[in-house]
Amino acid sequence: METVSVLFAGVGGQGIVLASKILAKVAFDSGLMVKESELHGMAQRGGSVVSHVRFGEEVHSPLIPLGRADILVSLEELEGLRYINFLKKDGTVIFNKNVSIPSTVRPDTGLTYPEDAEGKLRVMGYNVVKIEAKEVAKSAGNLKSENIAVLGLLSNYLNLSEQTWQETISKSVPSKTIEVNLKAFQGGRTLAKHAI
Repeated sequence: METVSVLFAGVGGQGIVLASKILAKVAFDSGLMVKESELHGMAQRGGSVVSHVRFGEEVHSPLIPLGRADILVSLEELEGLRYINFLKKDGTVIFNKNVSIPSTVRPDTGLTYPEDAEGKLRVMGYNVVKIEAKEVAKSAGNLKSENIAVLGLLSNYLNLSEQTWQETISKSVPSKTIEVNLKAFQGGRTLAKHAI
């Protein structure tokens, strides 16, 4: 198996680190070599959070080189644009329809939030698969399971068993939220089947 590189991008509070750790554990439990690296901006203030996950028969570095990610998982729209240069030309963007306006976007700074990030990514020629993970999480019973819903969508693009995903999620979330998180995962996975 060739090395698979997945870049997670979002803002603090979206569960980027948990999502990337779940993917890393699923790959590890599938008998693959795994390397990961996280970069936290001002995570507690909604700042940028990025996590690199690479897995395969042999992985030499945890960091994904520019233009080499197979999949960009964008939990927030602006972050998808910000880190698109990591994605290879025939890569896939798992694009969560979620806007989190940074504190720097104010009338006095002259900065604006980009409009139609999804459209911009499509114009660049990337395969964009969209999810409204907040809606999936809401249907599952907990808005905090948005990141797990995105993992459900992602899981259909990776050759890793659904059972291993479910077992890993069950071990990675608080016991009282296992059912809700598995429901969110399944909701995202079902959406993926319609999107592929």
